[in-house]
Amino acid sequence: MTTVTAKRLRTIGALATAALLTAGLAACSGSADAADSPAASGTVTVGAVSNGAGTETEISVSTVDEIRNTLPQSVLDKGTLTIGVGALPAGFPPLAFTGDDNETLTGAEPDLGRLVAAVLGLTPEVKNSTWDNLFVGIDTGATDVGFSNITDTEKRKEKYDFASYRGDNLAFQVLASNSWEFDGDYENLDGLTVATSSGTNQEKILLAWKDKLEAEGKSLNVVYFPDANSITLALNSGQIDAQFNPNPGIAYQNTLSKGGANETRTAGVFSGAGETLDGLIAATVKKDSGLAQPIADAINYLIENGQYDQWLAAWDLQNEAVKESLVNPPGLPLDNS
Repeated sequence: MTTVTAKRLRTIGALATAALLTAGLAACSGSADAADSPAASGTVTVGAVSNGAGTETEISVSTVDEIRNTLPQSVLDKGTLTIGVGALPAGFPPLAFTGDDNETLTGAEPDLGRLVAAVLGLTPEVKNSTWDNLFVGIDTGATDVGFSNITDTEKRKEKYDFASYRGDNLAFQVLASNSWEFDGDYENLDGLTVATSSGTNQEKILLAWKDKLEAEGKSLNVVYFPDANSITLALNSGQIDAQFNPNPGIAYQNTLSKGGANETRTAGVFSGAGETLDGLIAATVKKDSGLAQPIADAINYLIENGQYDQWLAAWDLQNEAVKESLVNPPGLPLDNS
């Protein structure tokens, strides 16, 4: 199989064929298939019907034959890319959720799947399911690839191949009126009260920093609330200085707060994998399916030609950009998977 490297992708633009696909809106009900229809315009609309969570943006995308021709013949024959998203029952904005038309599956994750399908010259077919059934679909071959905020881990590599596309980041959120910034050093958390979610990786990281600070005679007060709304109320009232939770959710909350009385902002990010590893979110395919490399090449084409940056900007996720999509990069270790 031909591998299209990031360097070679700089020259692929001239090889793009005149056949252009659009990934339209995915009508979604339960876990049923949601077919996206190609159109002659050669654009993919991202951020559609997102009720303000994303900025609706039309992105021009060309089919790239040099990448398309590396796909397994079975995928070429069926002409579709079946994209799995595990967003049932409630969704998780801004990554995947039902749009304001009450039927379209919108969000950063299905949108990137549609962009990749366009590069590969395939019609995107989005399937929404529960998280567990997302992996069942990949295992059985009913789903070609999962785009669903799936973290690259060494444990998952036993069954799946990965093509990375976004940083797996945690973020500090503060009121926009607060000038504090997280500079990457736990020392500047001294004296703060920070909320996080119990039983999570971010709690583990925050408590480790708390222990270090206390060993130095300093302090970090870690507190918990039952839900996101309670955290927001605590932040607005000054009960806490910041919250530390997954970056996409923080970005979404910041978007919702714009123009309000208690506008919030991101005060810094930190890898969800900790200090020694860059955590990565990756497209996930069945092991040895032959799909990981073409999908990585398609993502690299989008990176090289600017559509990737447009996609991130539409969802305010620029701080999770990666320089290159990698196949099976180092993942969270077995003791932290």
